[in-house]
Amino acid sequence: MRYFVAVAQALHFGRAAEQLGITQPVLSDQIRRLETLLGVQLLYRTKRVVQLTEPGRIFLTDALRVLSQTETAITTVQRAAQGKLGKLAIGYTGPALYTVLPEILRLFRDRYPEVELSLHEYCTPEQEAALLADELQVGFLHPPIDAPLQQHEVLCEPMVVALPENHPLANQAILSIKDLAQEPFILFPQAVGPNLYGQIMTLCTQAGFSPKVVQEVTPQPTMIGLVAARIGIAFVSMSMQSITRPGVVYRSLQEASPILKLVVAWKESLRETSRTTSANGGDRSAQDRSSPVLDNFLQVVDEWSQQVEALQ
Repeated sequence: MRYFVAVAQALHFGRAAEQLGITQPVLSDQIRRLETLLGVQLLYRTKRVVQLTEPGRIFLTDALRVLSQTETAITTVQRAAQGKLGKLAIGYTGPALYTVLPEILRLFRDRYPEVELSLHEYCTPEQEAALLADELQVGFLHPPIDAPLQQHEVLCEPMVVALPENHPLANQAILSIKDLAQEPFILFPQAVGPNLYGQIMTLCTQAGFSPKVVQEVTPQPTMIGLVAARIGIAFVSMSMQSITRPGVVYRSLQEASPILKLVVAWKESLRETSRTTSANGGDRSAQDRSSPVLDNFLQVVDEWSQQVEALQ
């Protein structure tokens, strides 16, 4: 078909053959084969003249369209193999949305604008199940992780105490956990972050009291809103201080504060297959599971982490 288009546009076998980088006899043979296959004369030619027949003119229009679509398909599949096209399902917890996720997504979107992202807010156990079921390709969740997933830490920060601004303890620059023994606590449900929940409970127990939990809610901005309404006090991640909320102040603890950790997690089988299939072959099922988009996303996360470390 490409040979026919070249001759139809040049209306000269010699020039068309030169453009195609083949000999004229080979080109003439290919055109005869095409006409035999179609059962139609496409070109009228003599030693002096080459002209399109009426069927040839009609076929040229369709051939140009088909070749254009073919080139588009080739370009598309090559971009998909490079991870520049495709879809990526990302899970995240509330703290991720207010810390690392926005900047990472911005960097990824700047570099791969044609990748379709779908975002899903799940607690850590829900993300683990979704990652194992291939409902998510990557997730931002809180360790420890029981599922057989690969992970890389992207955030580690202490918790602070959020207080109503007119609370008596707000006059202190730093608090002791013992100062909170009689305070009503606003906590997140244990199932949402069992490890962090356990850290808070242990800290209180070591200070000789069990916290009086008056409300369990998520996400953290909702907890801060309830603090502003004077429902109680709350432990929130340090980065939440960047969210300006009238009526709320934040104080650190004298004791070792509970630590909020966040990791990016994925199934290694997807990434390993993506990196090795093109290099050494691999079976068809392995090729079907490959995810170059995931590879590119994790590369962006790695680069972002290195930038953050360099600034610290």
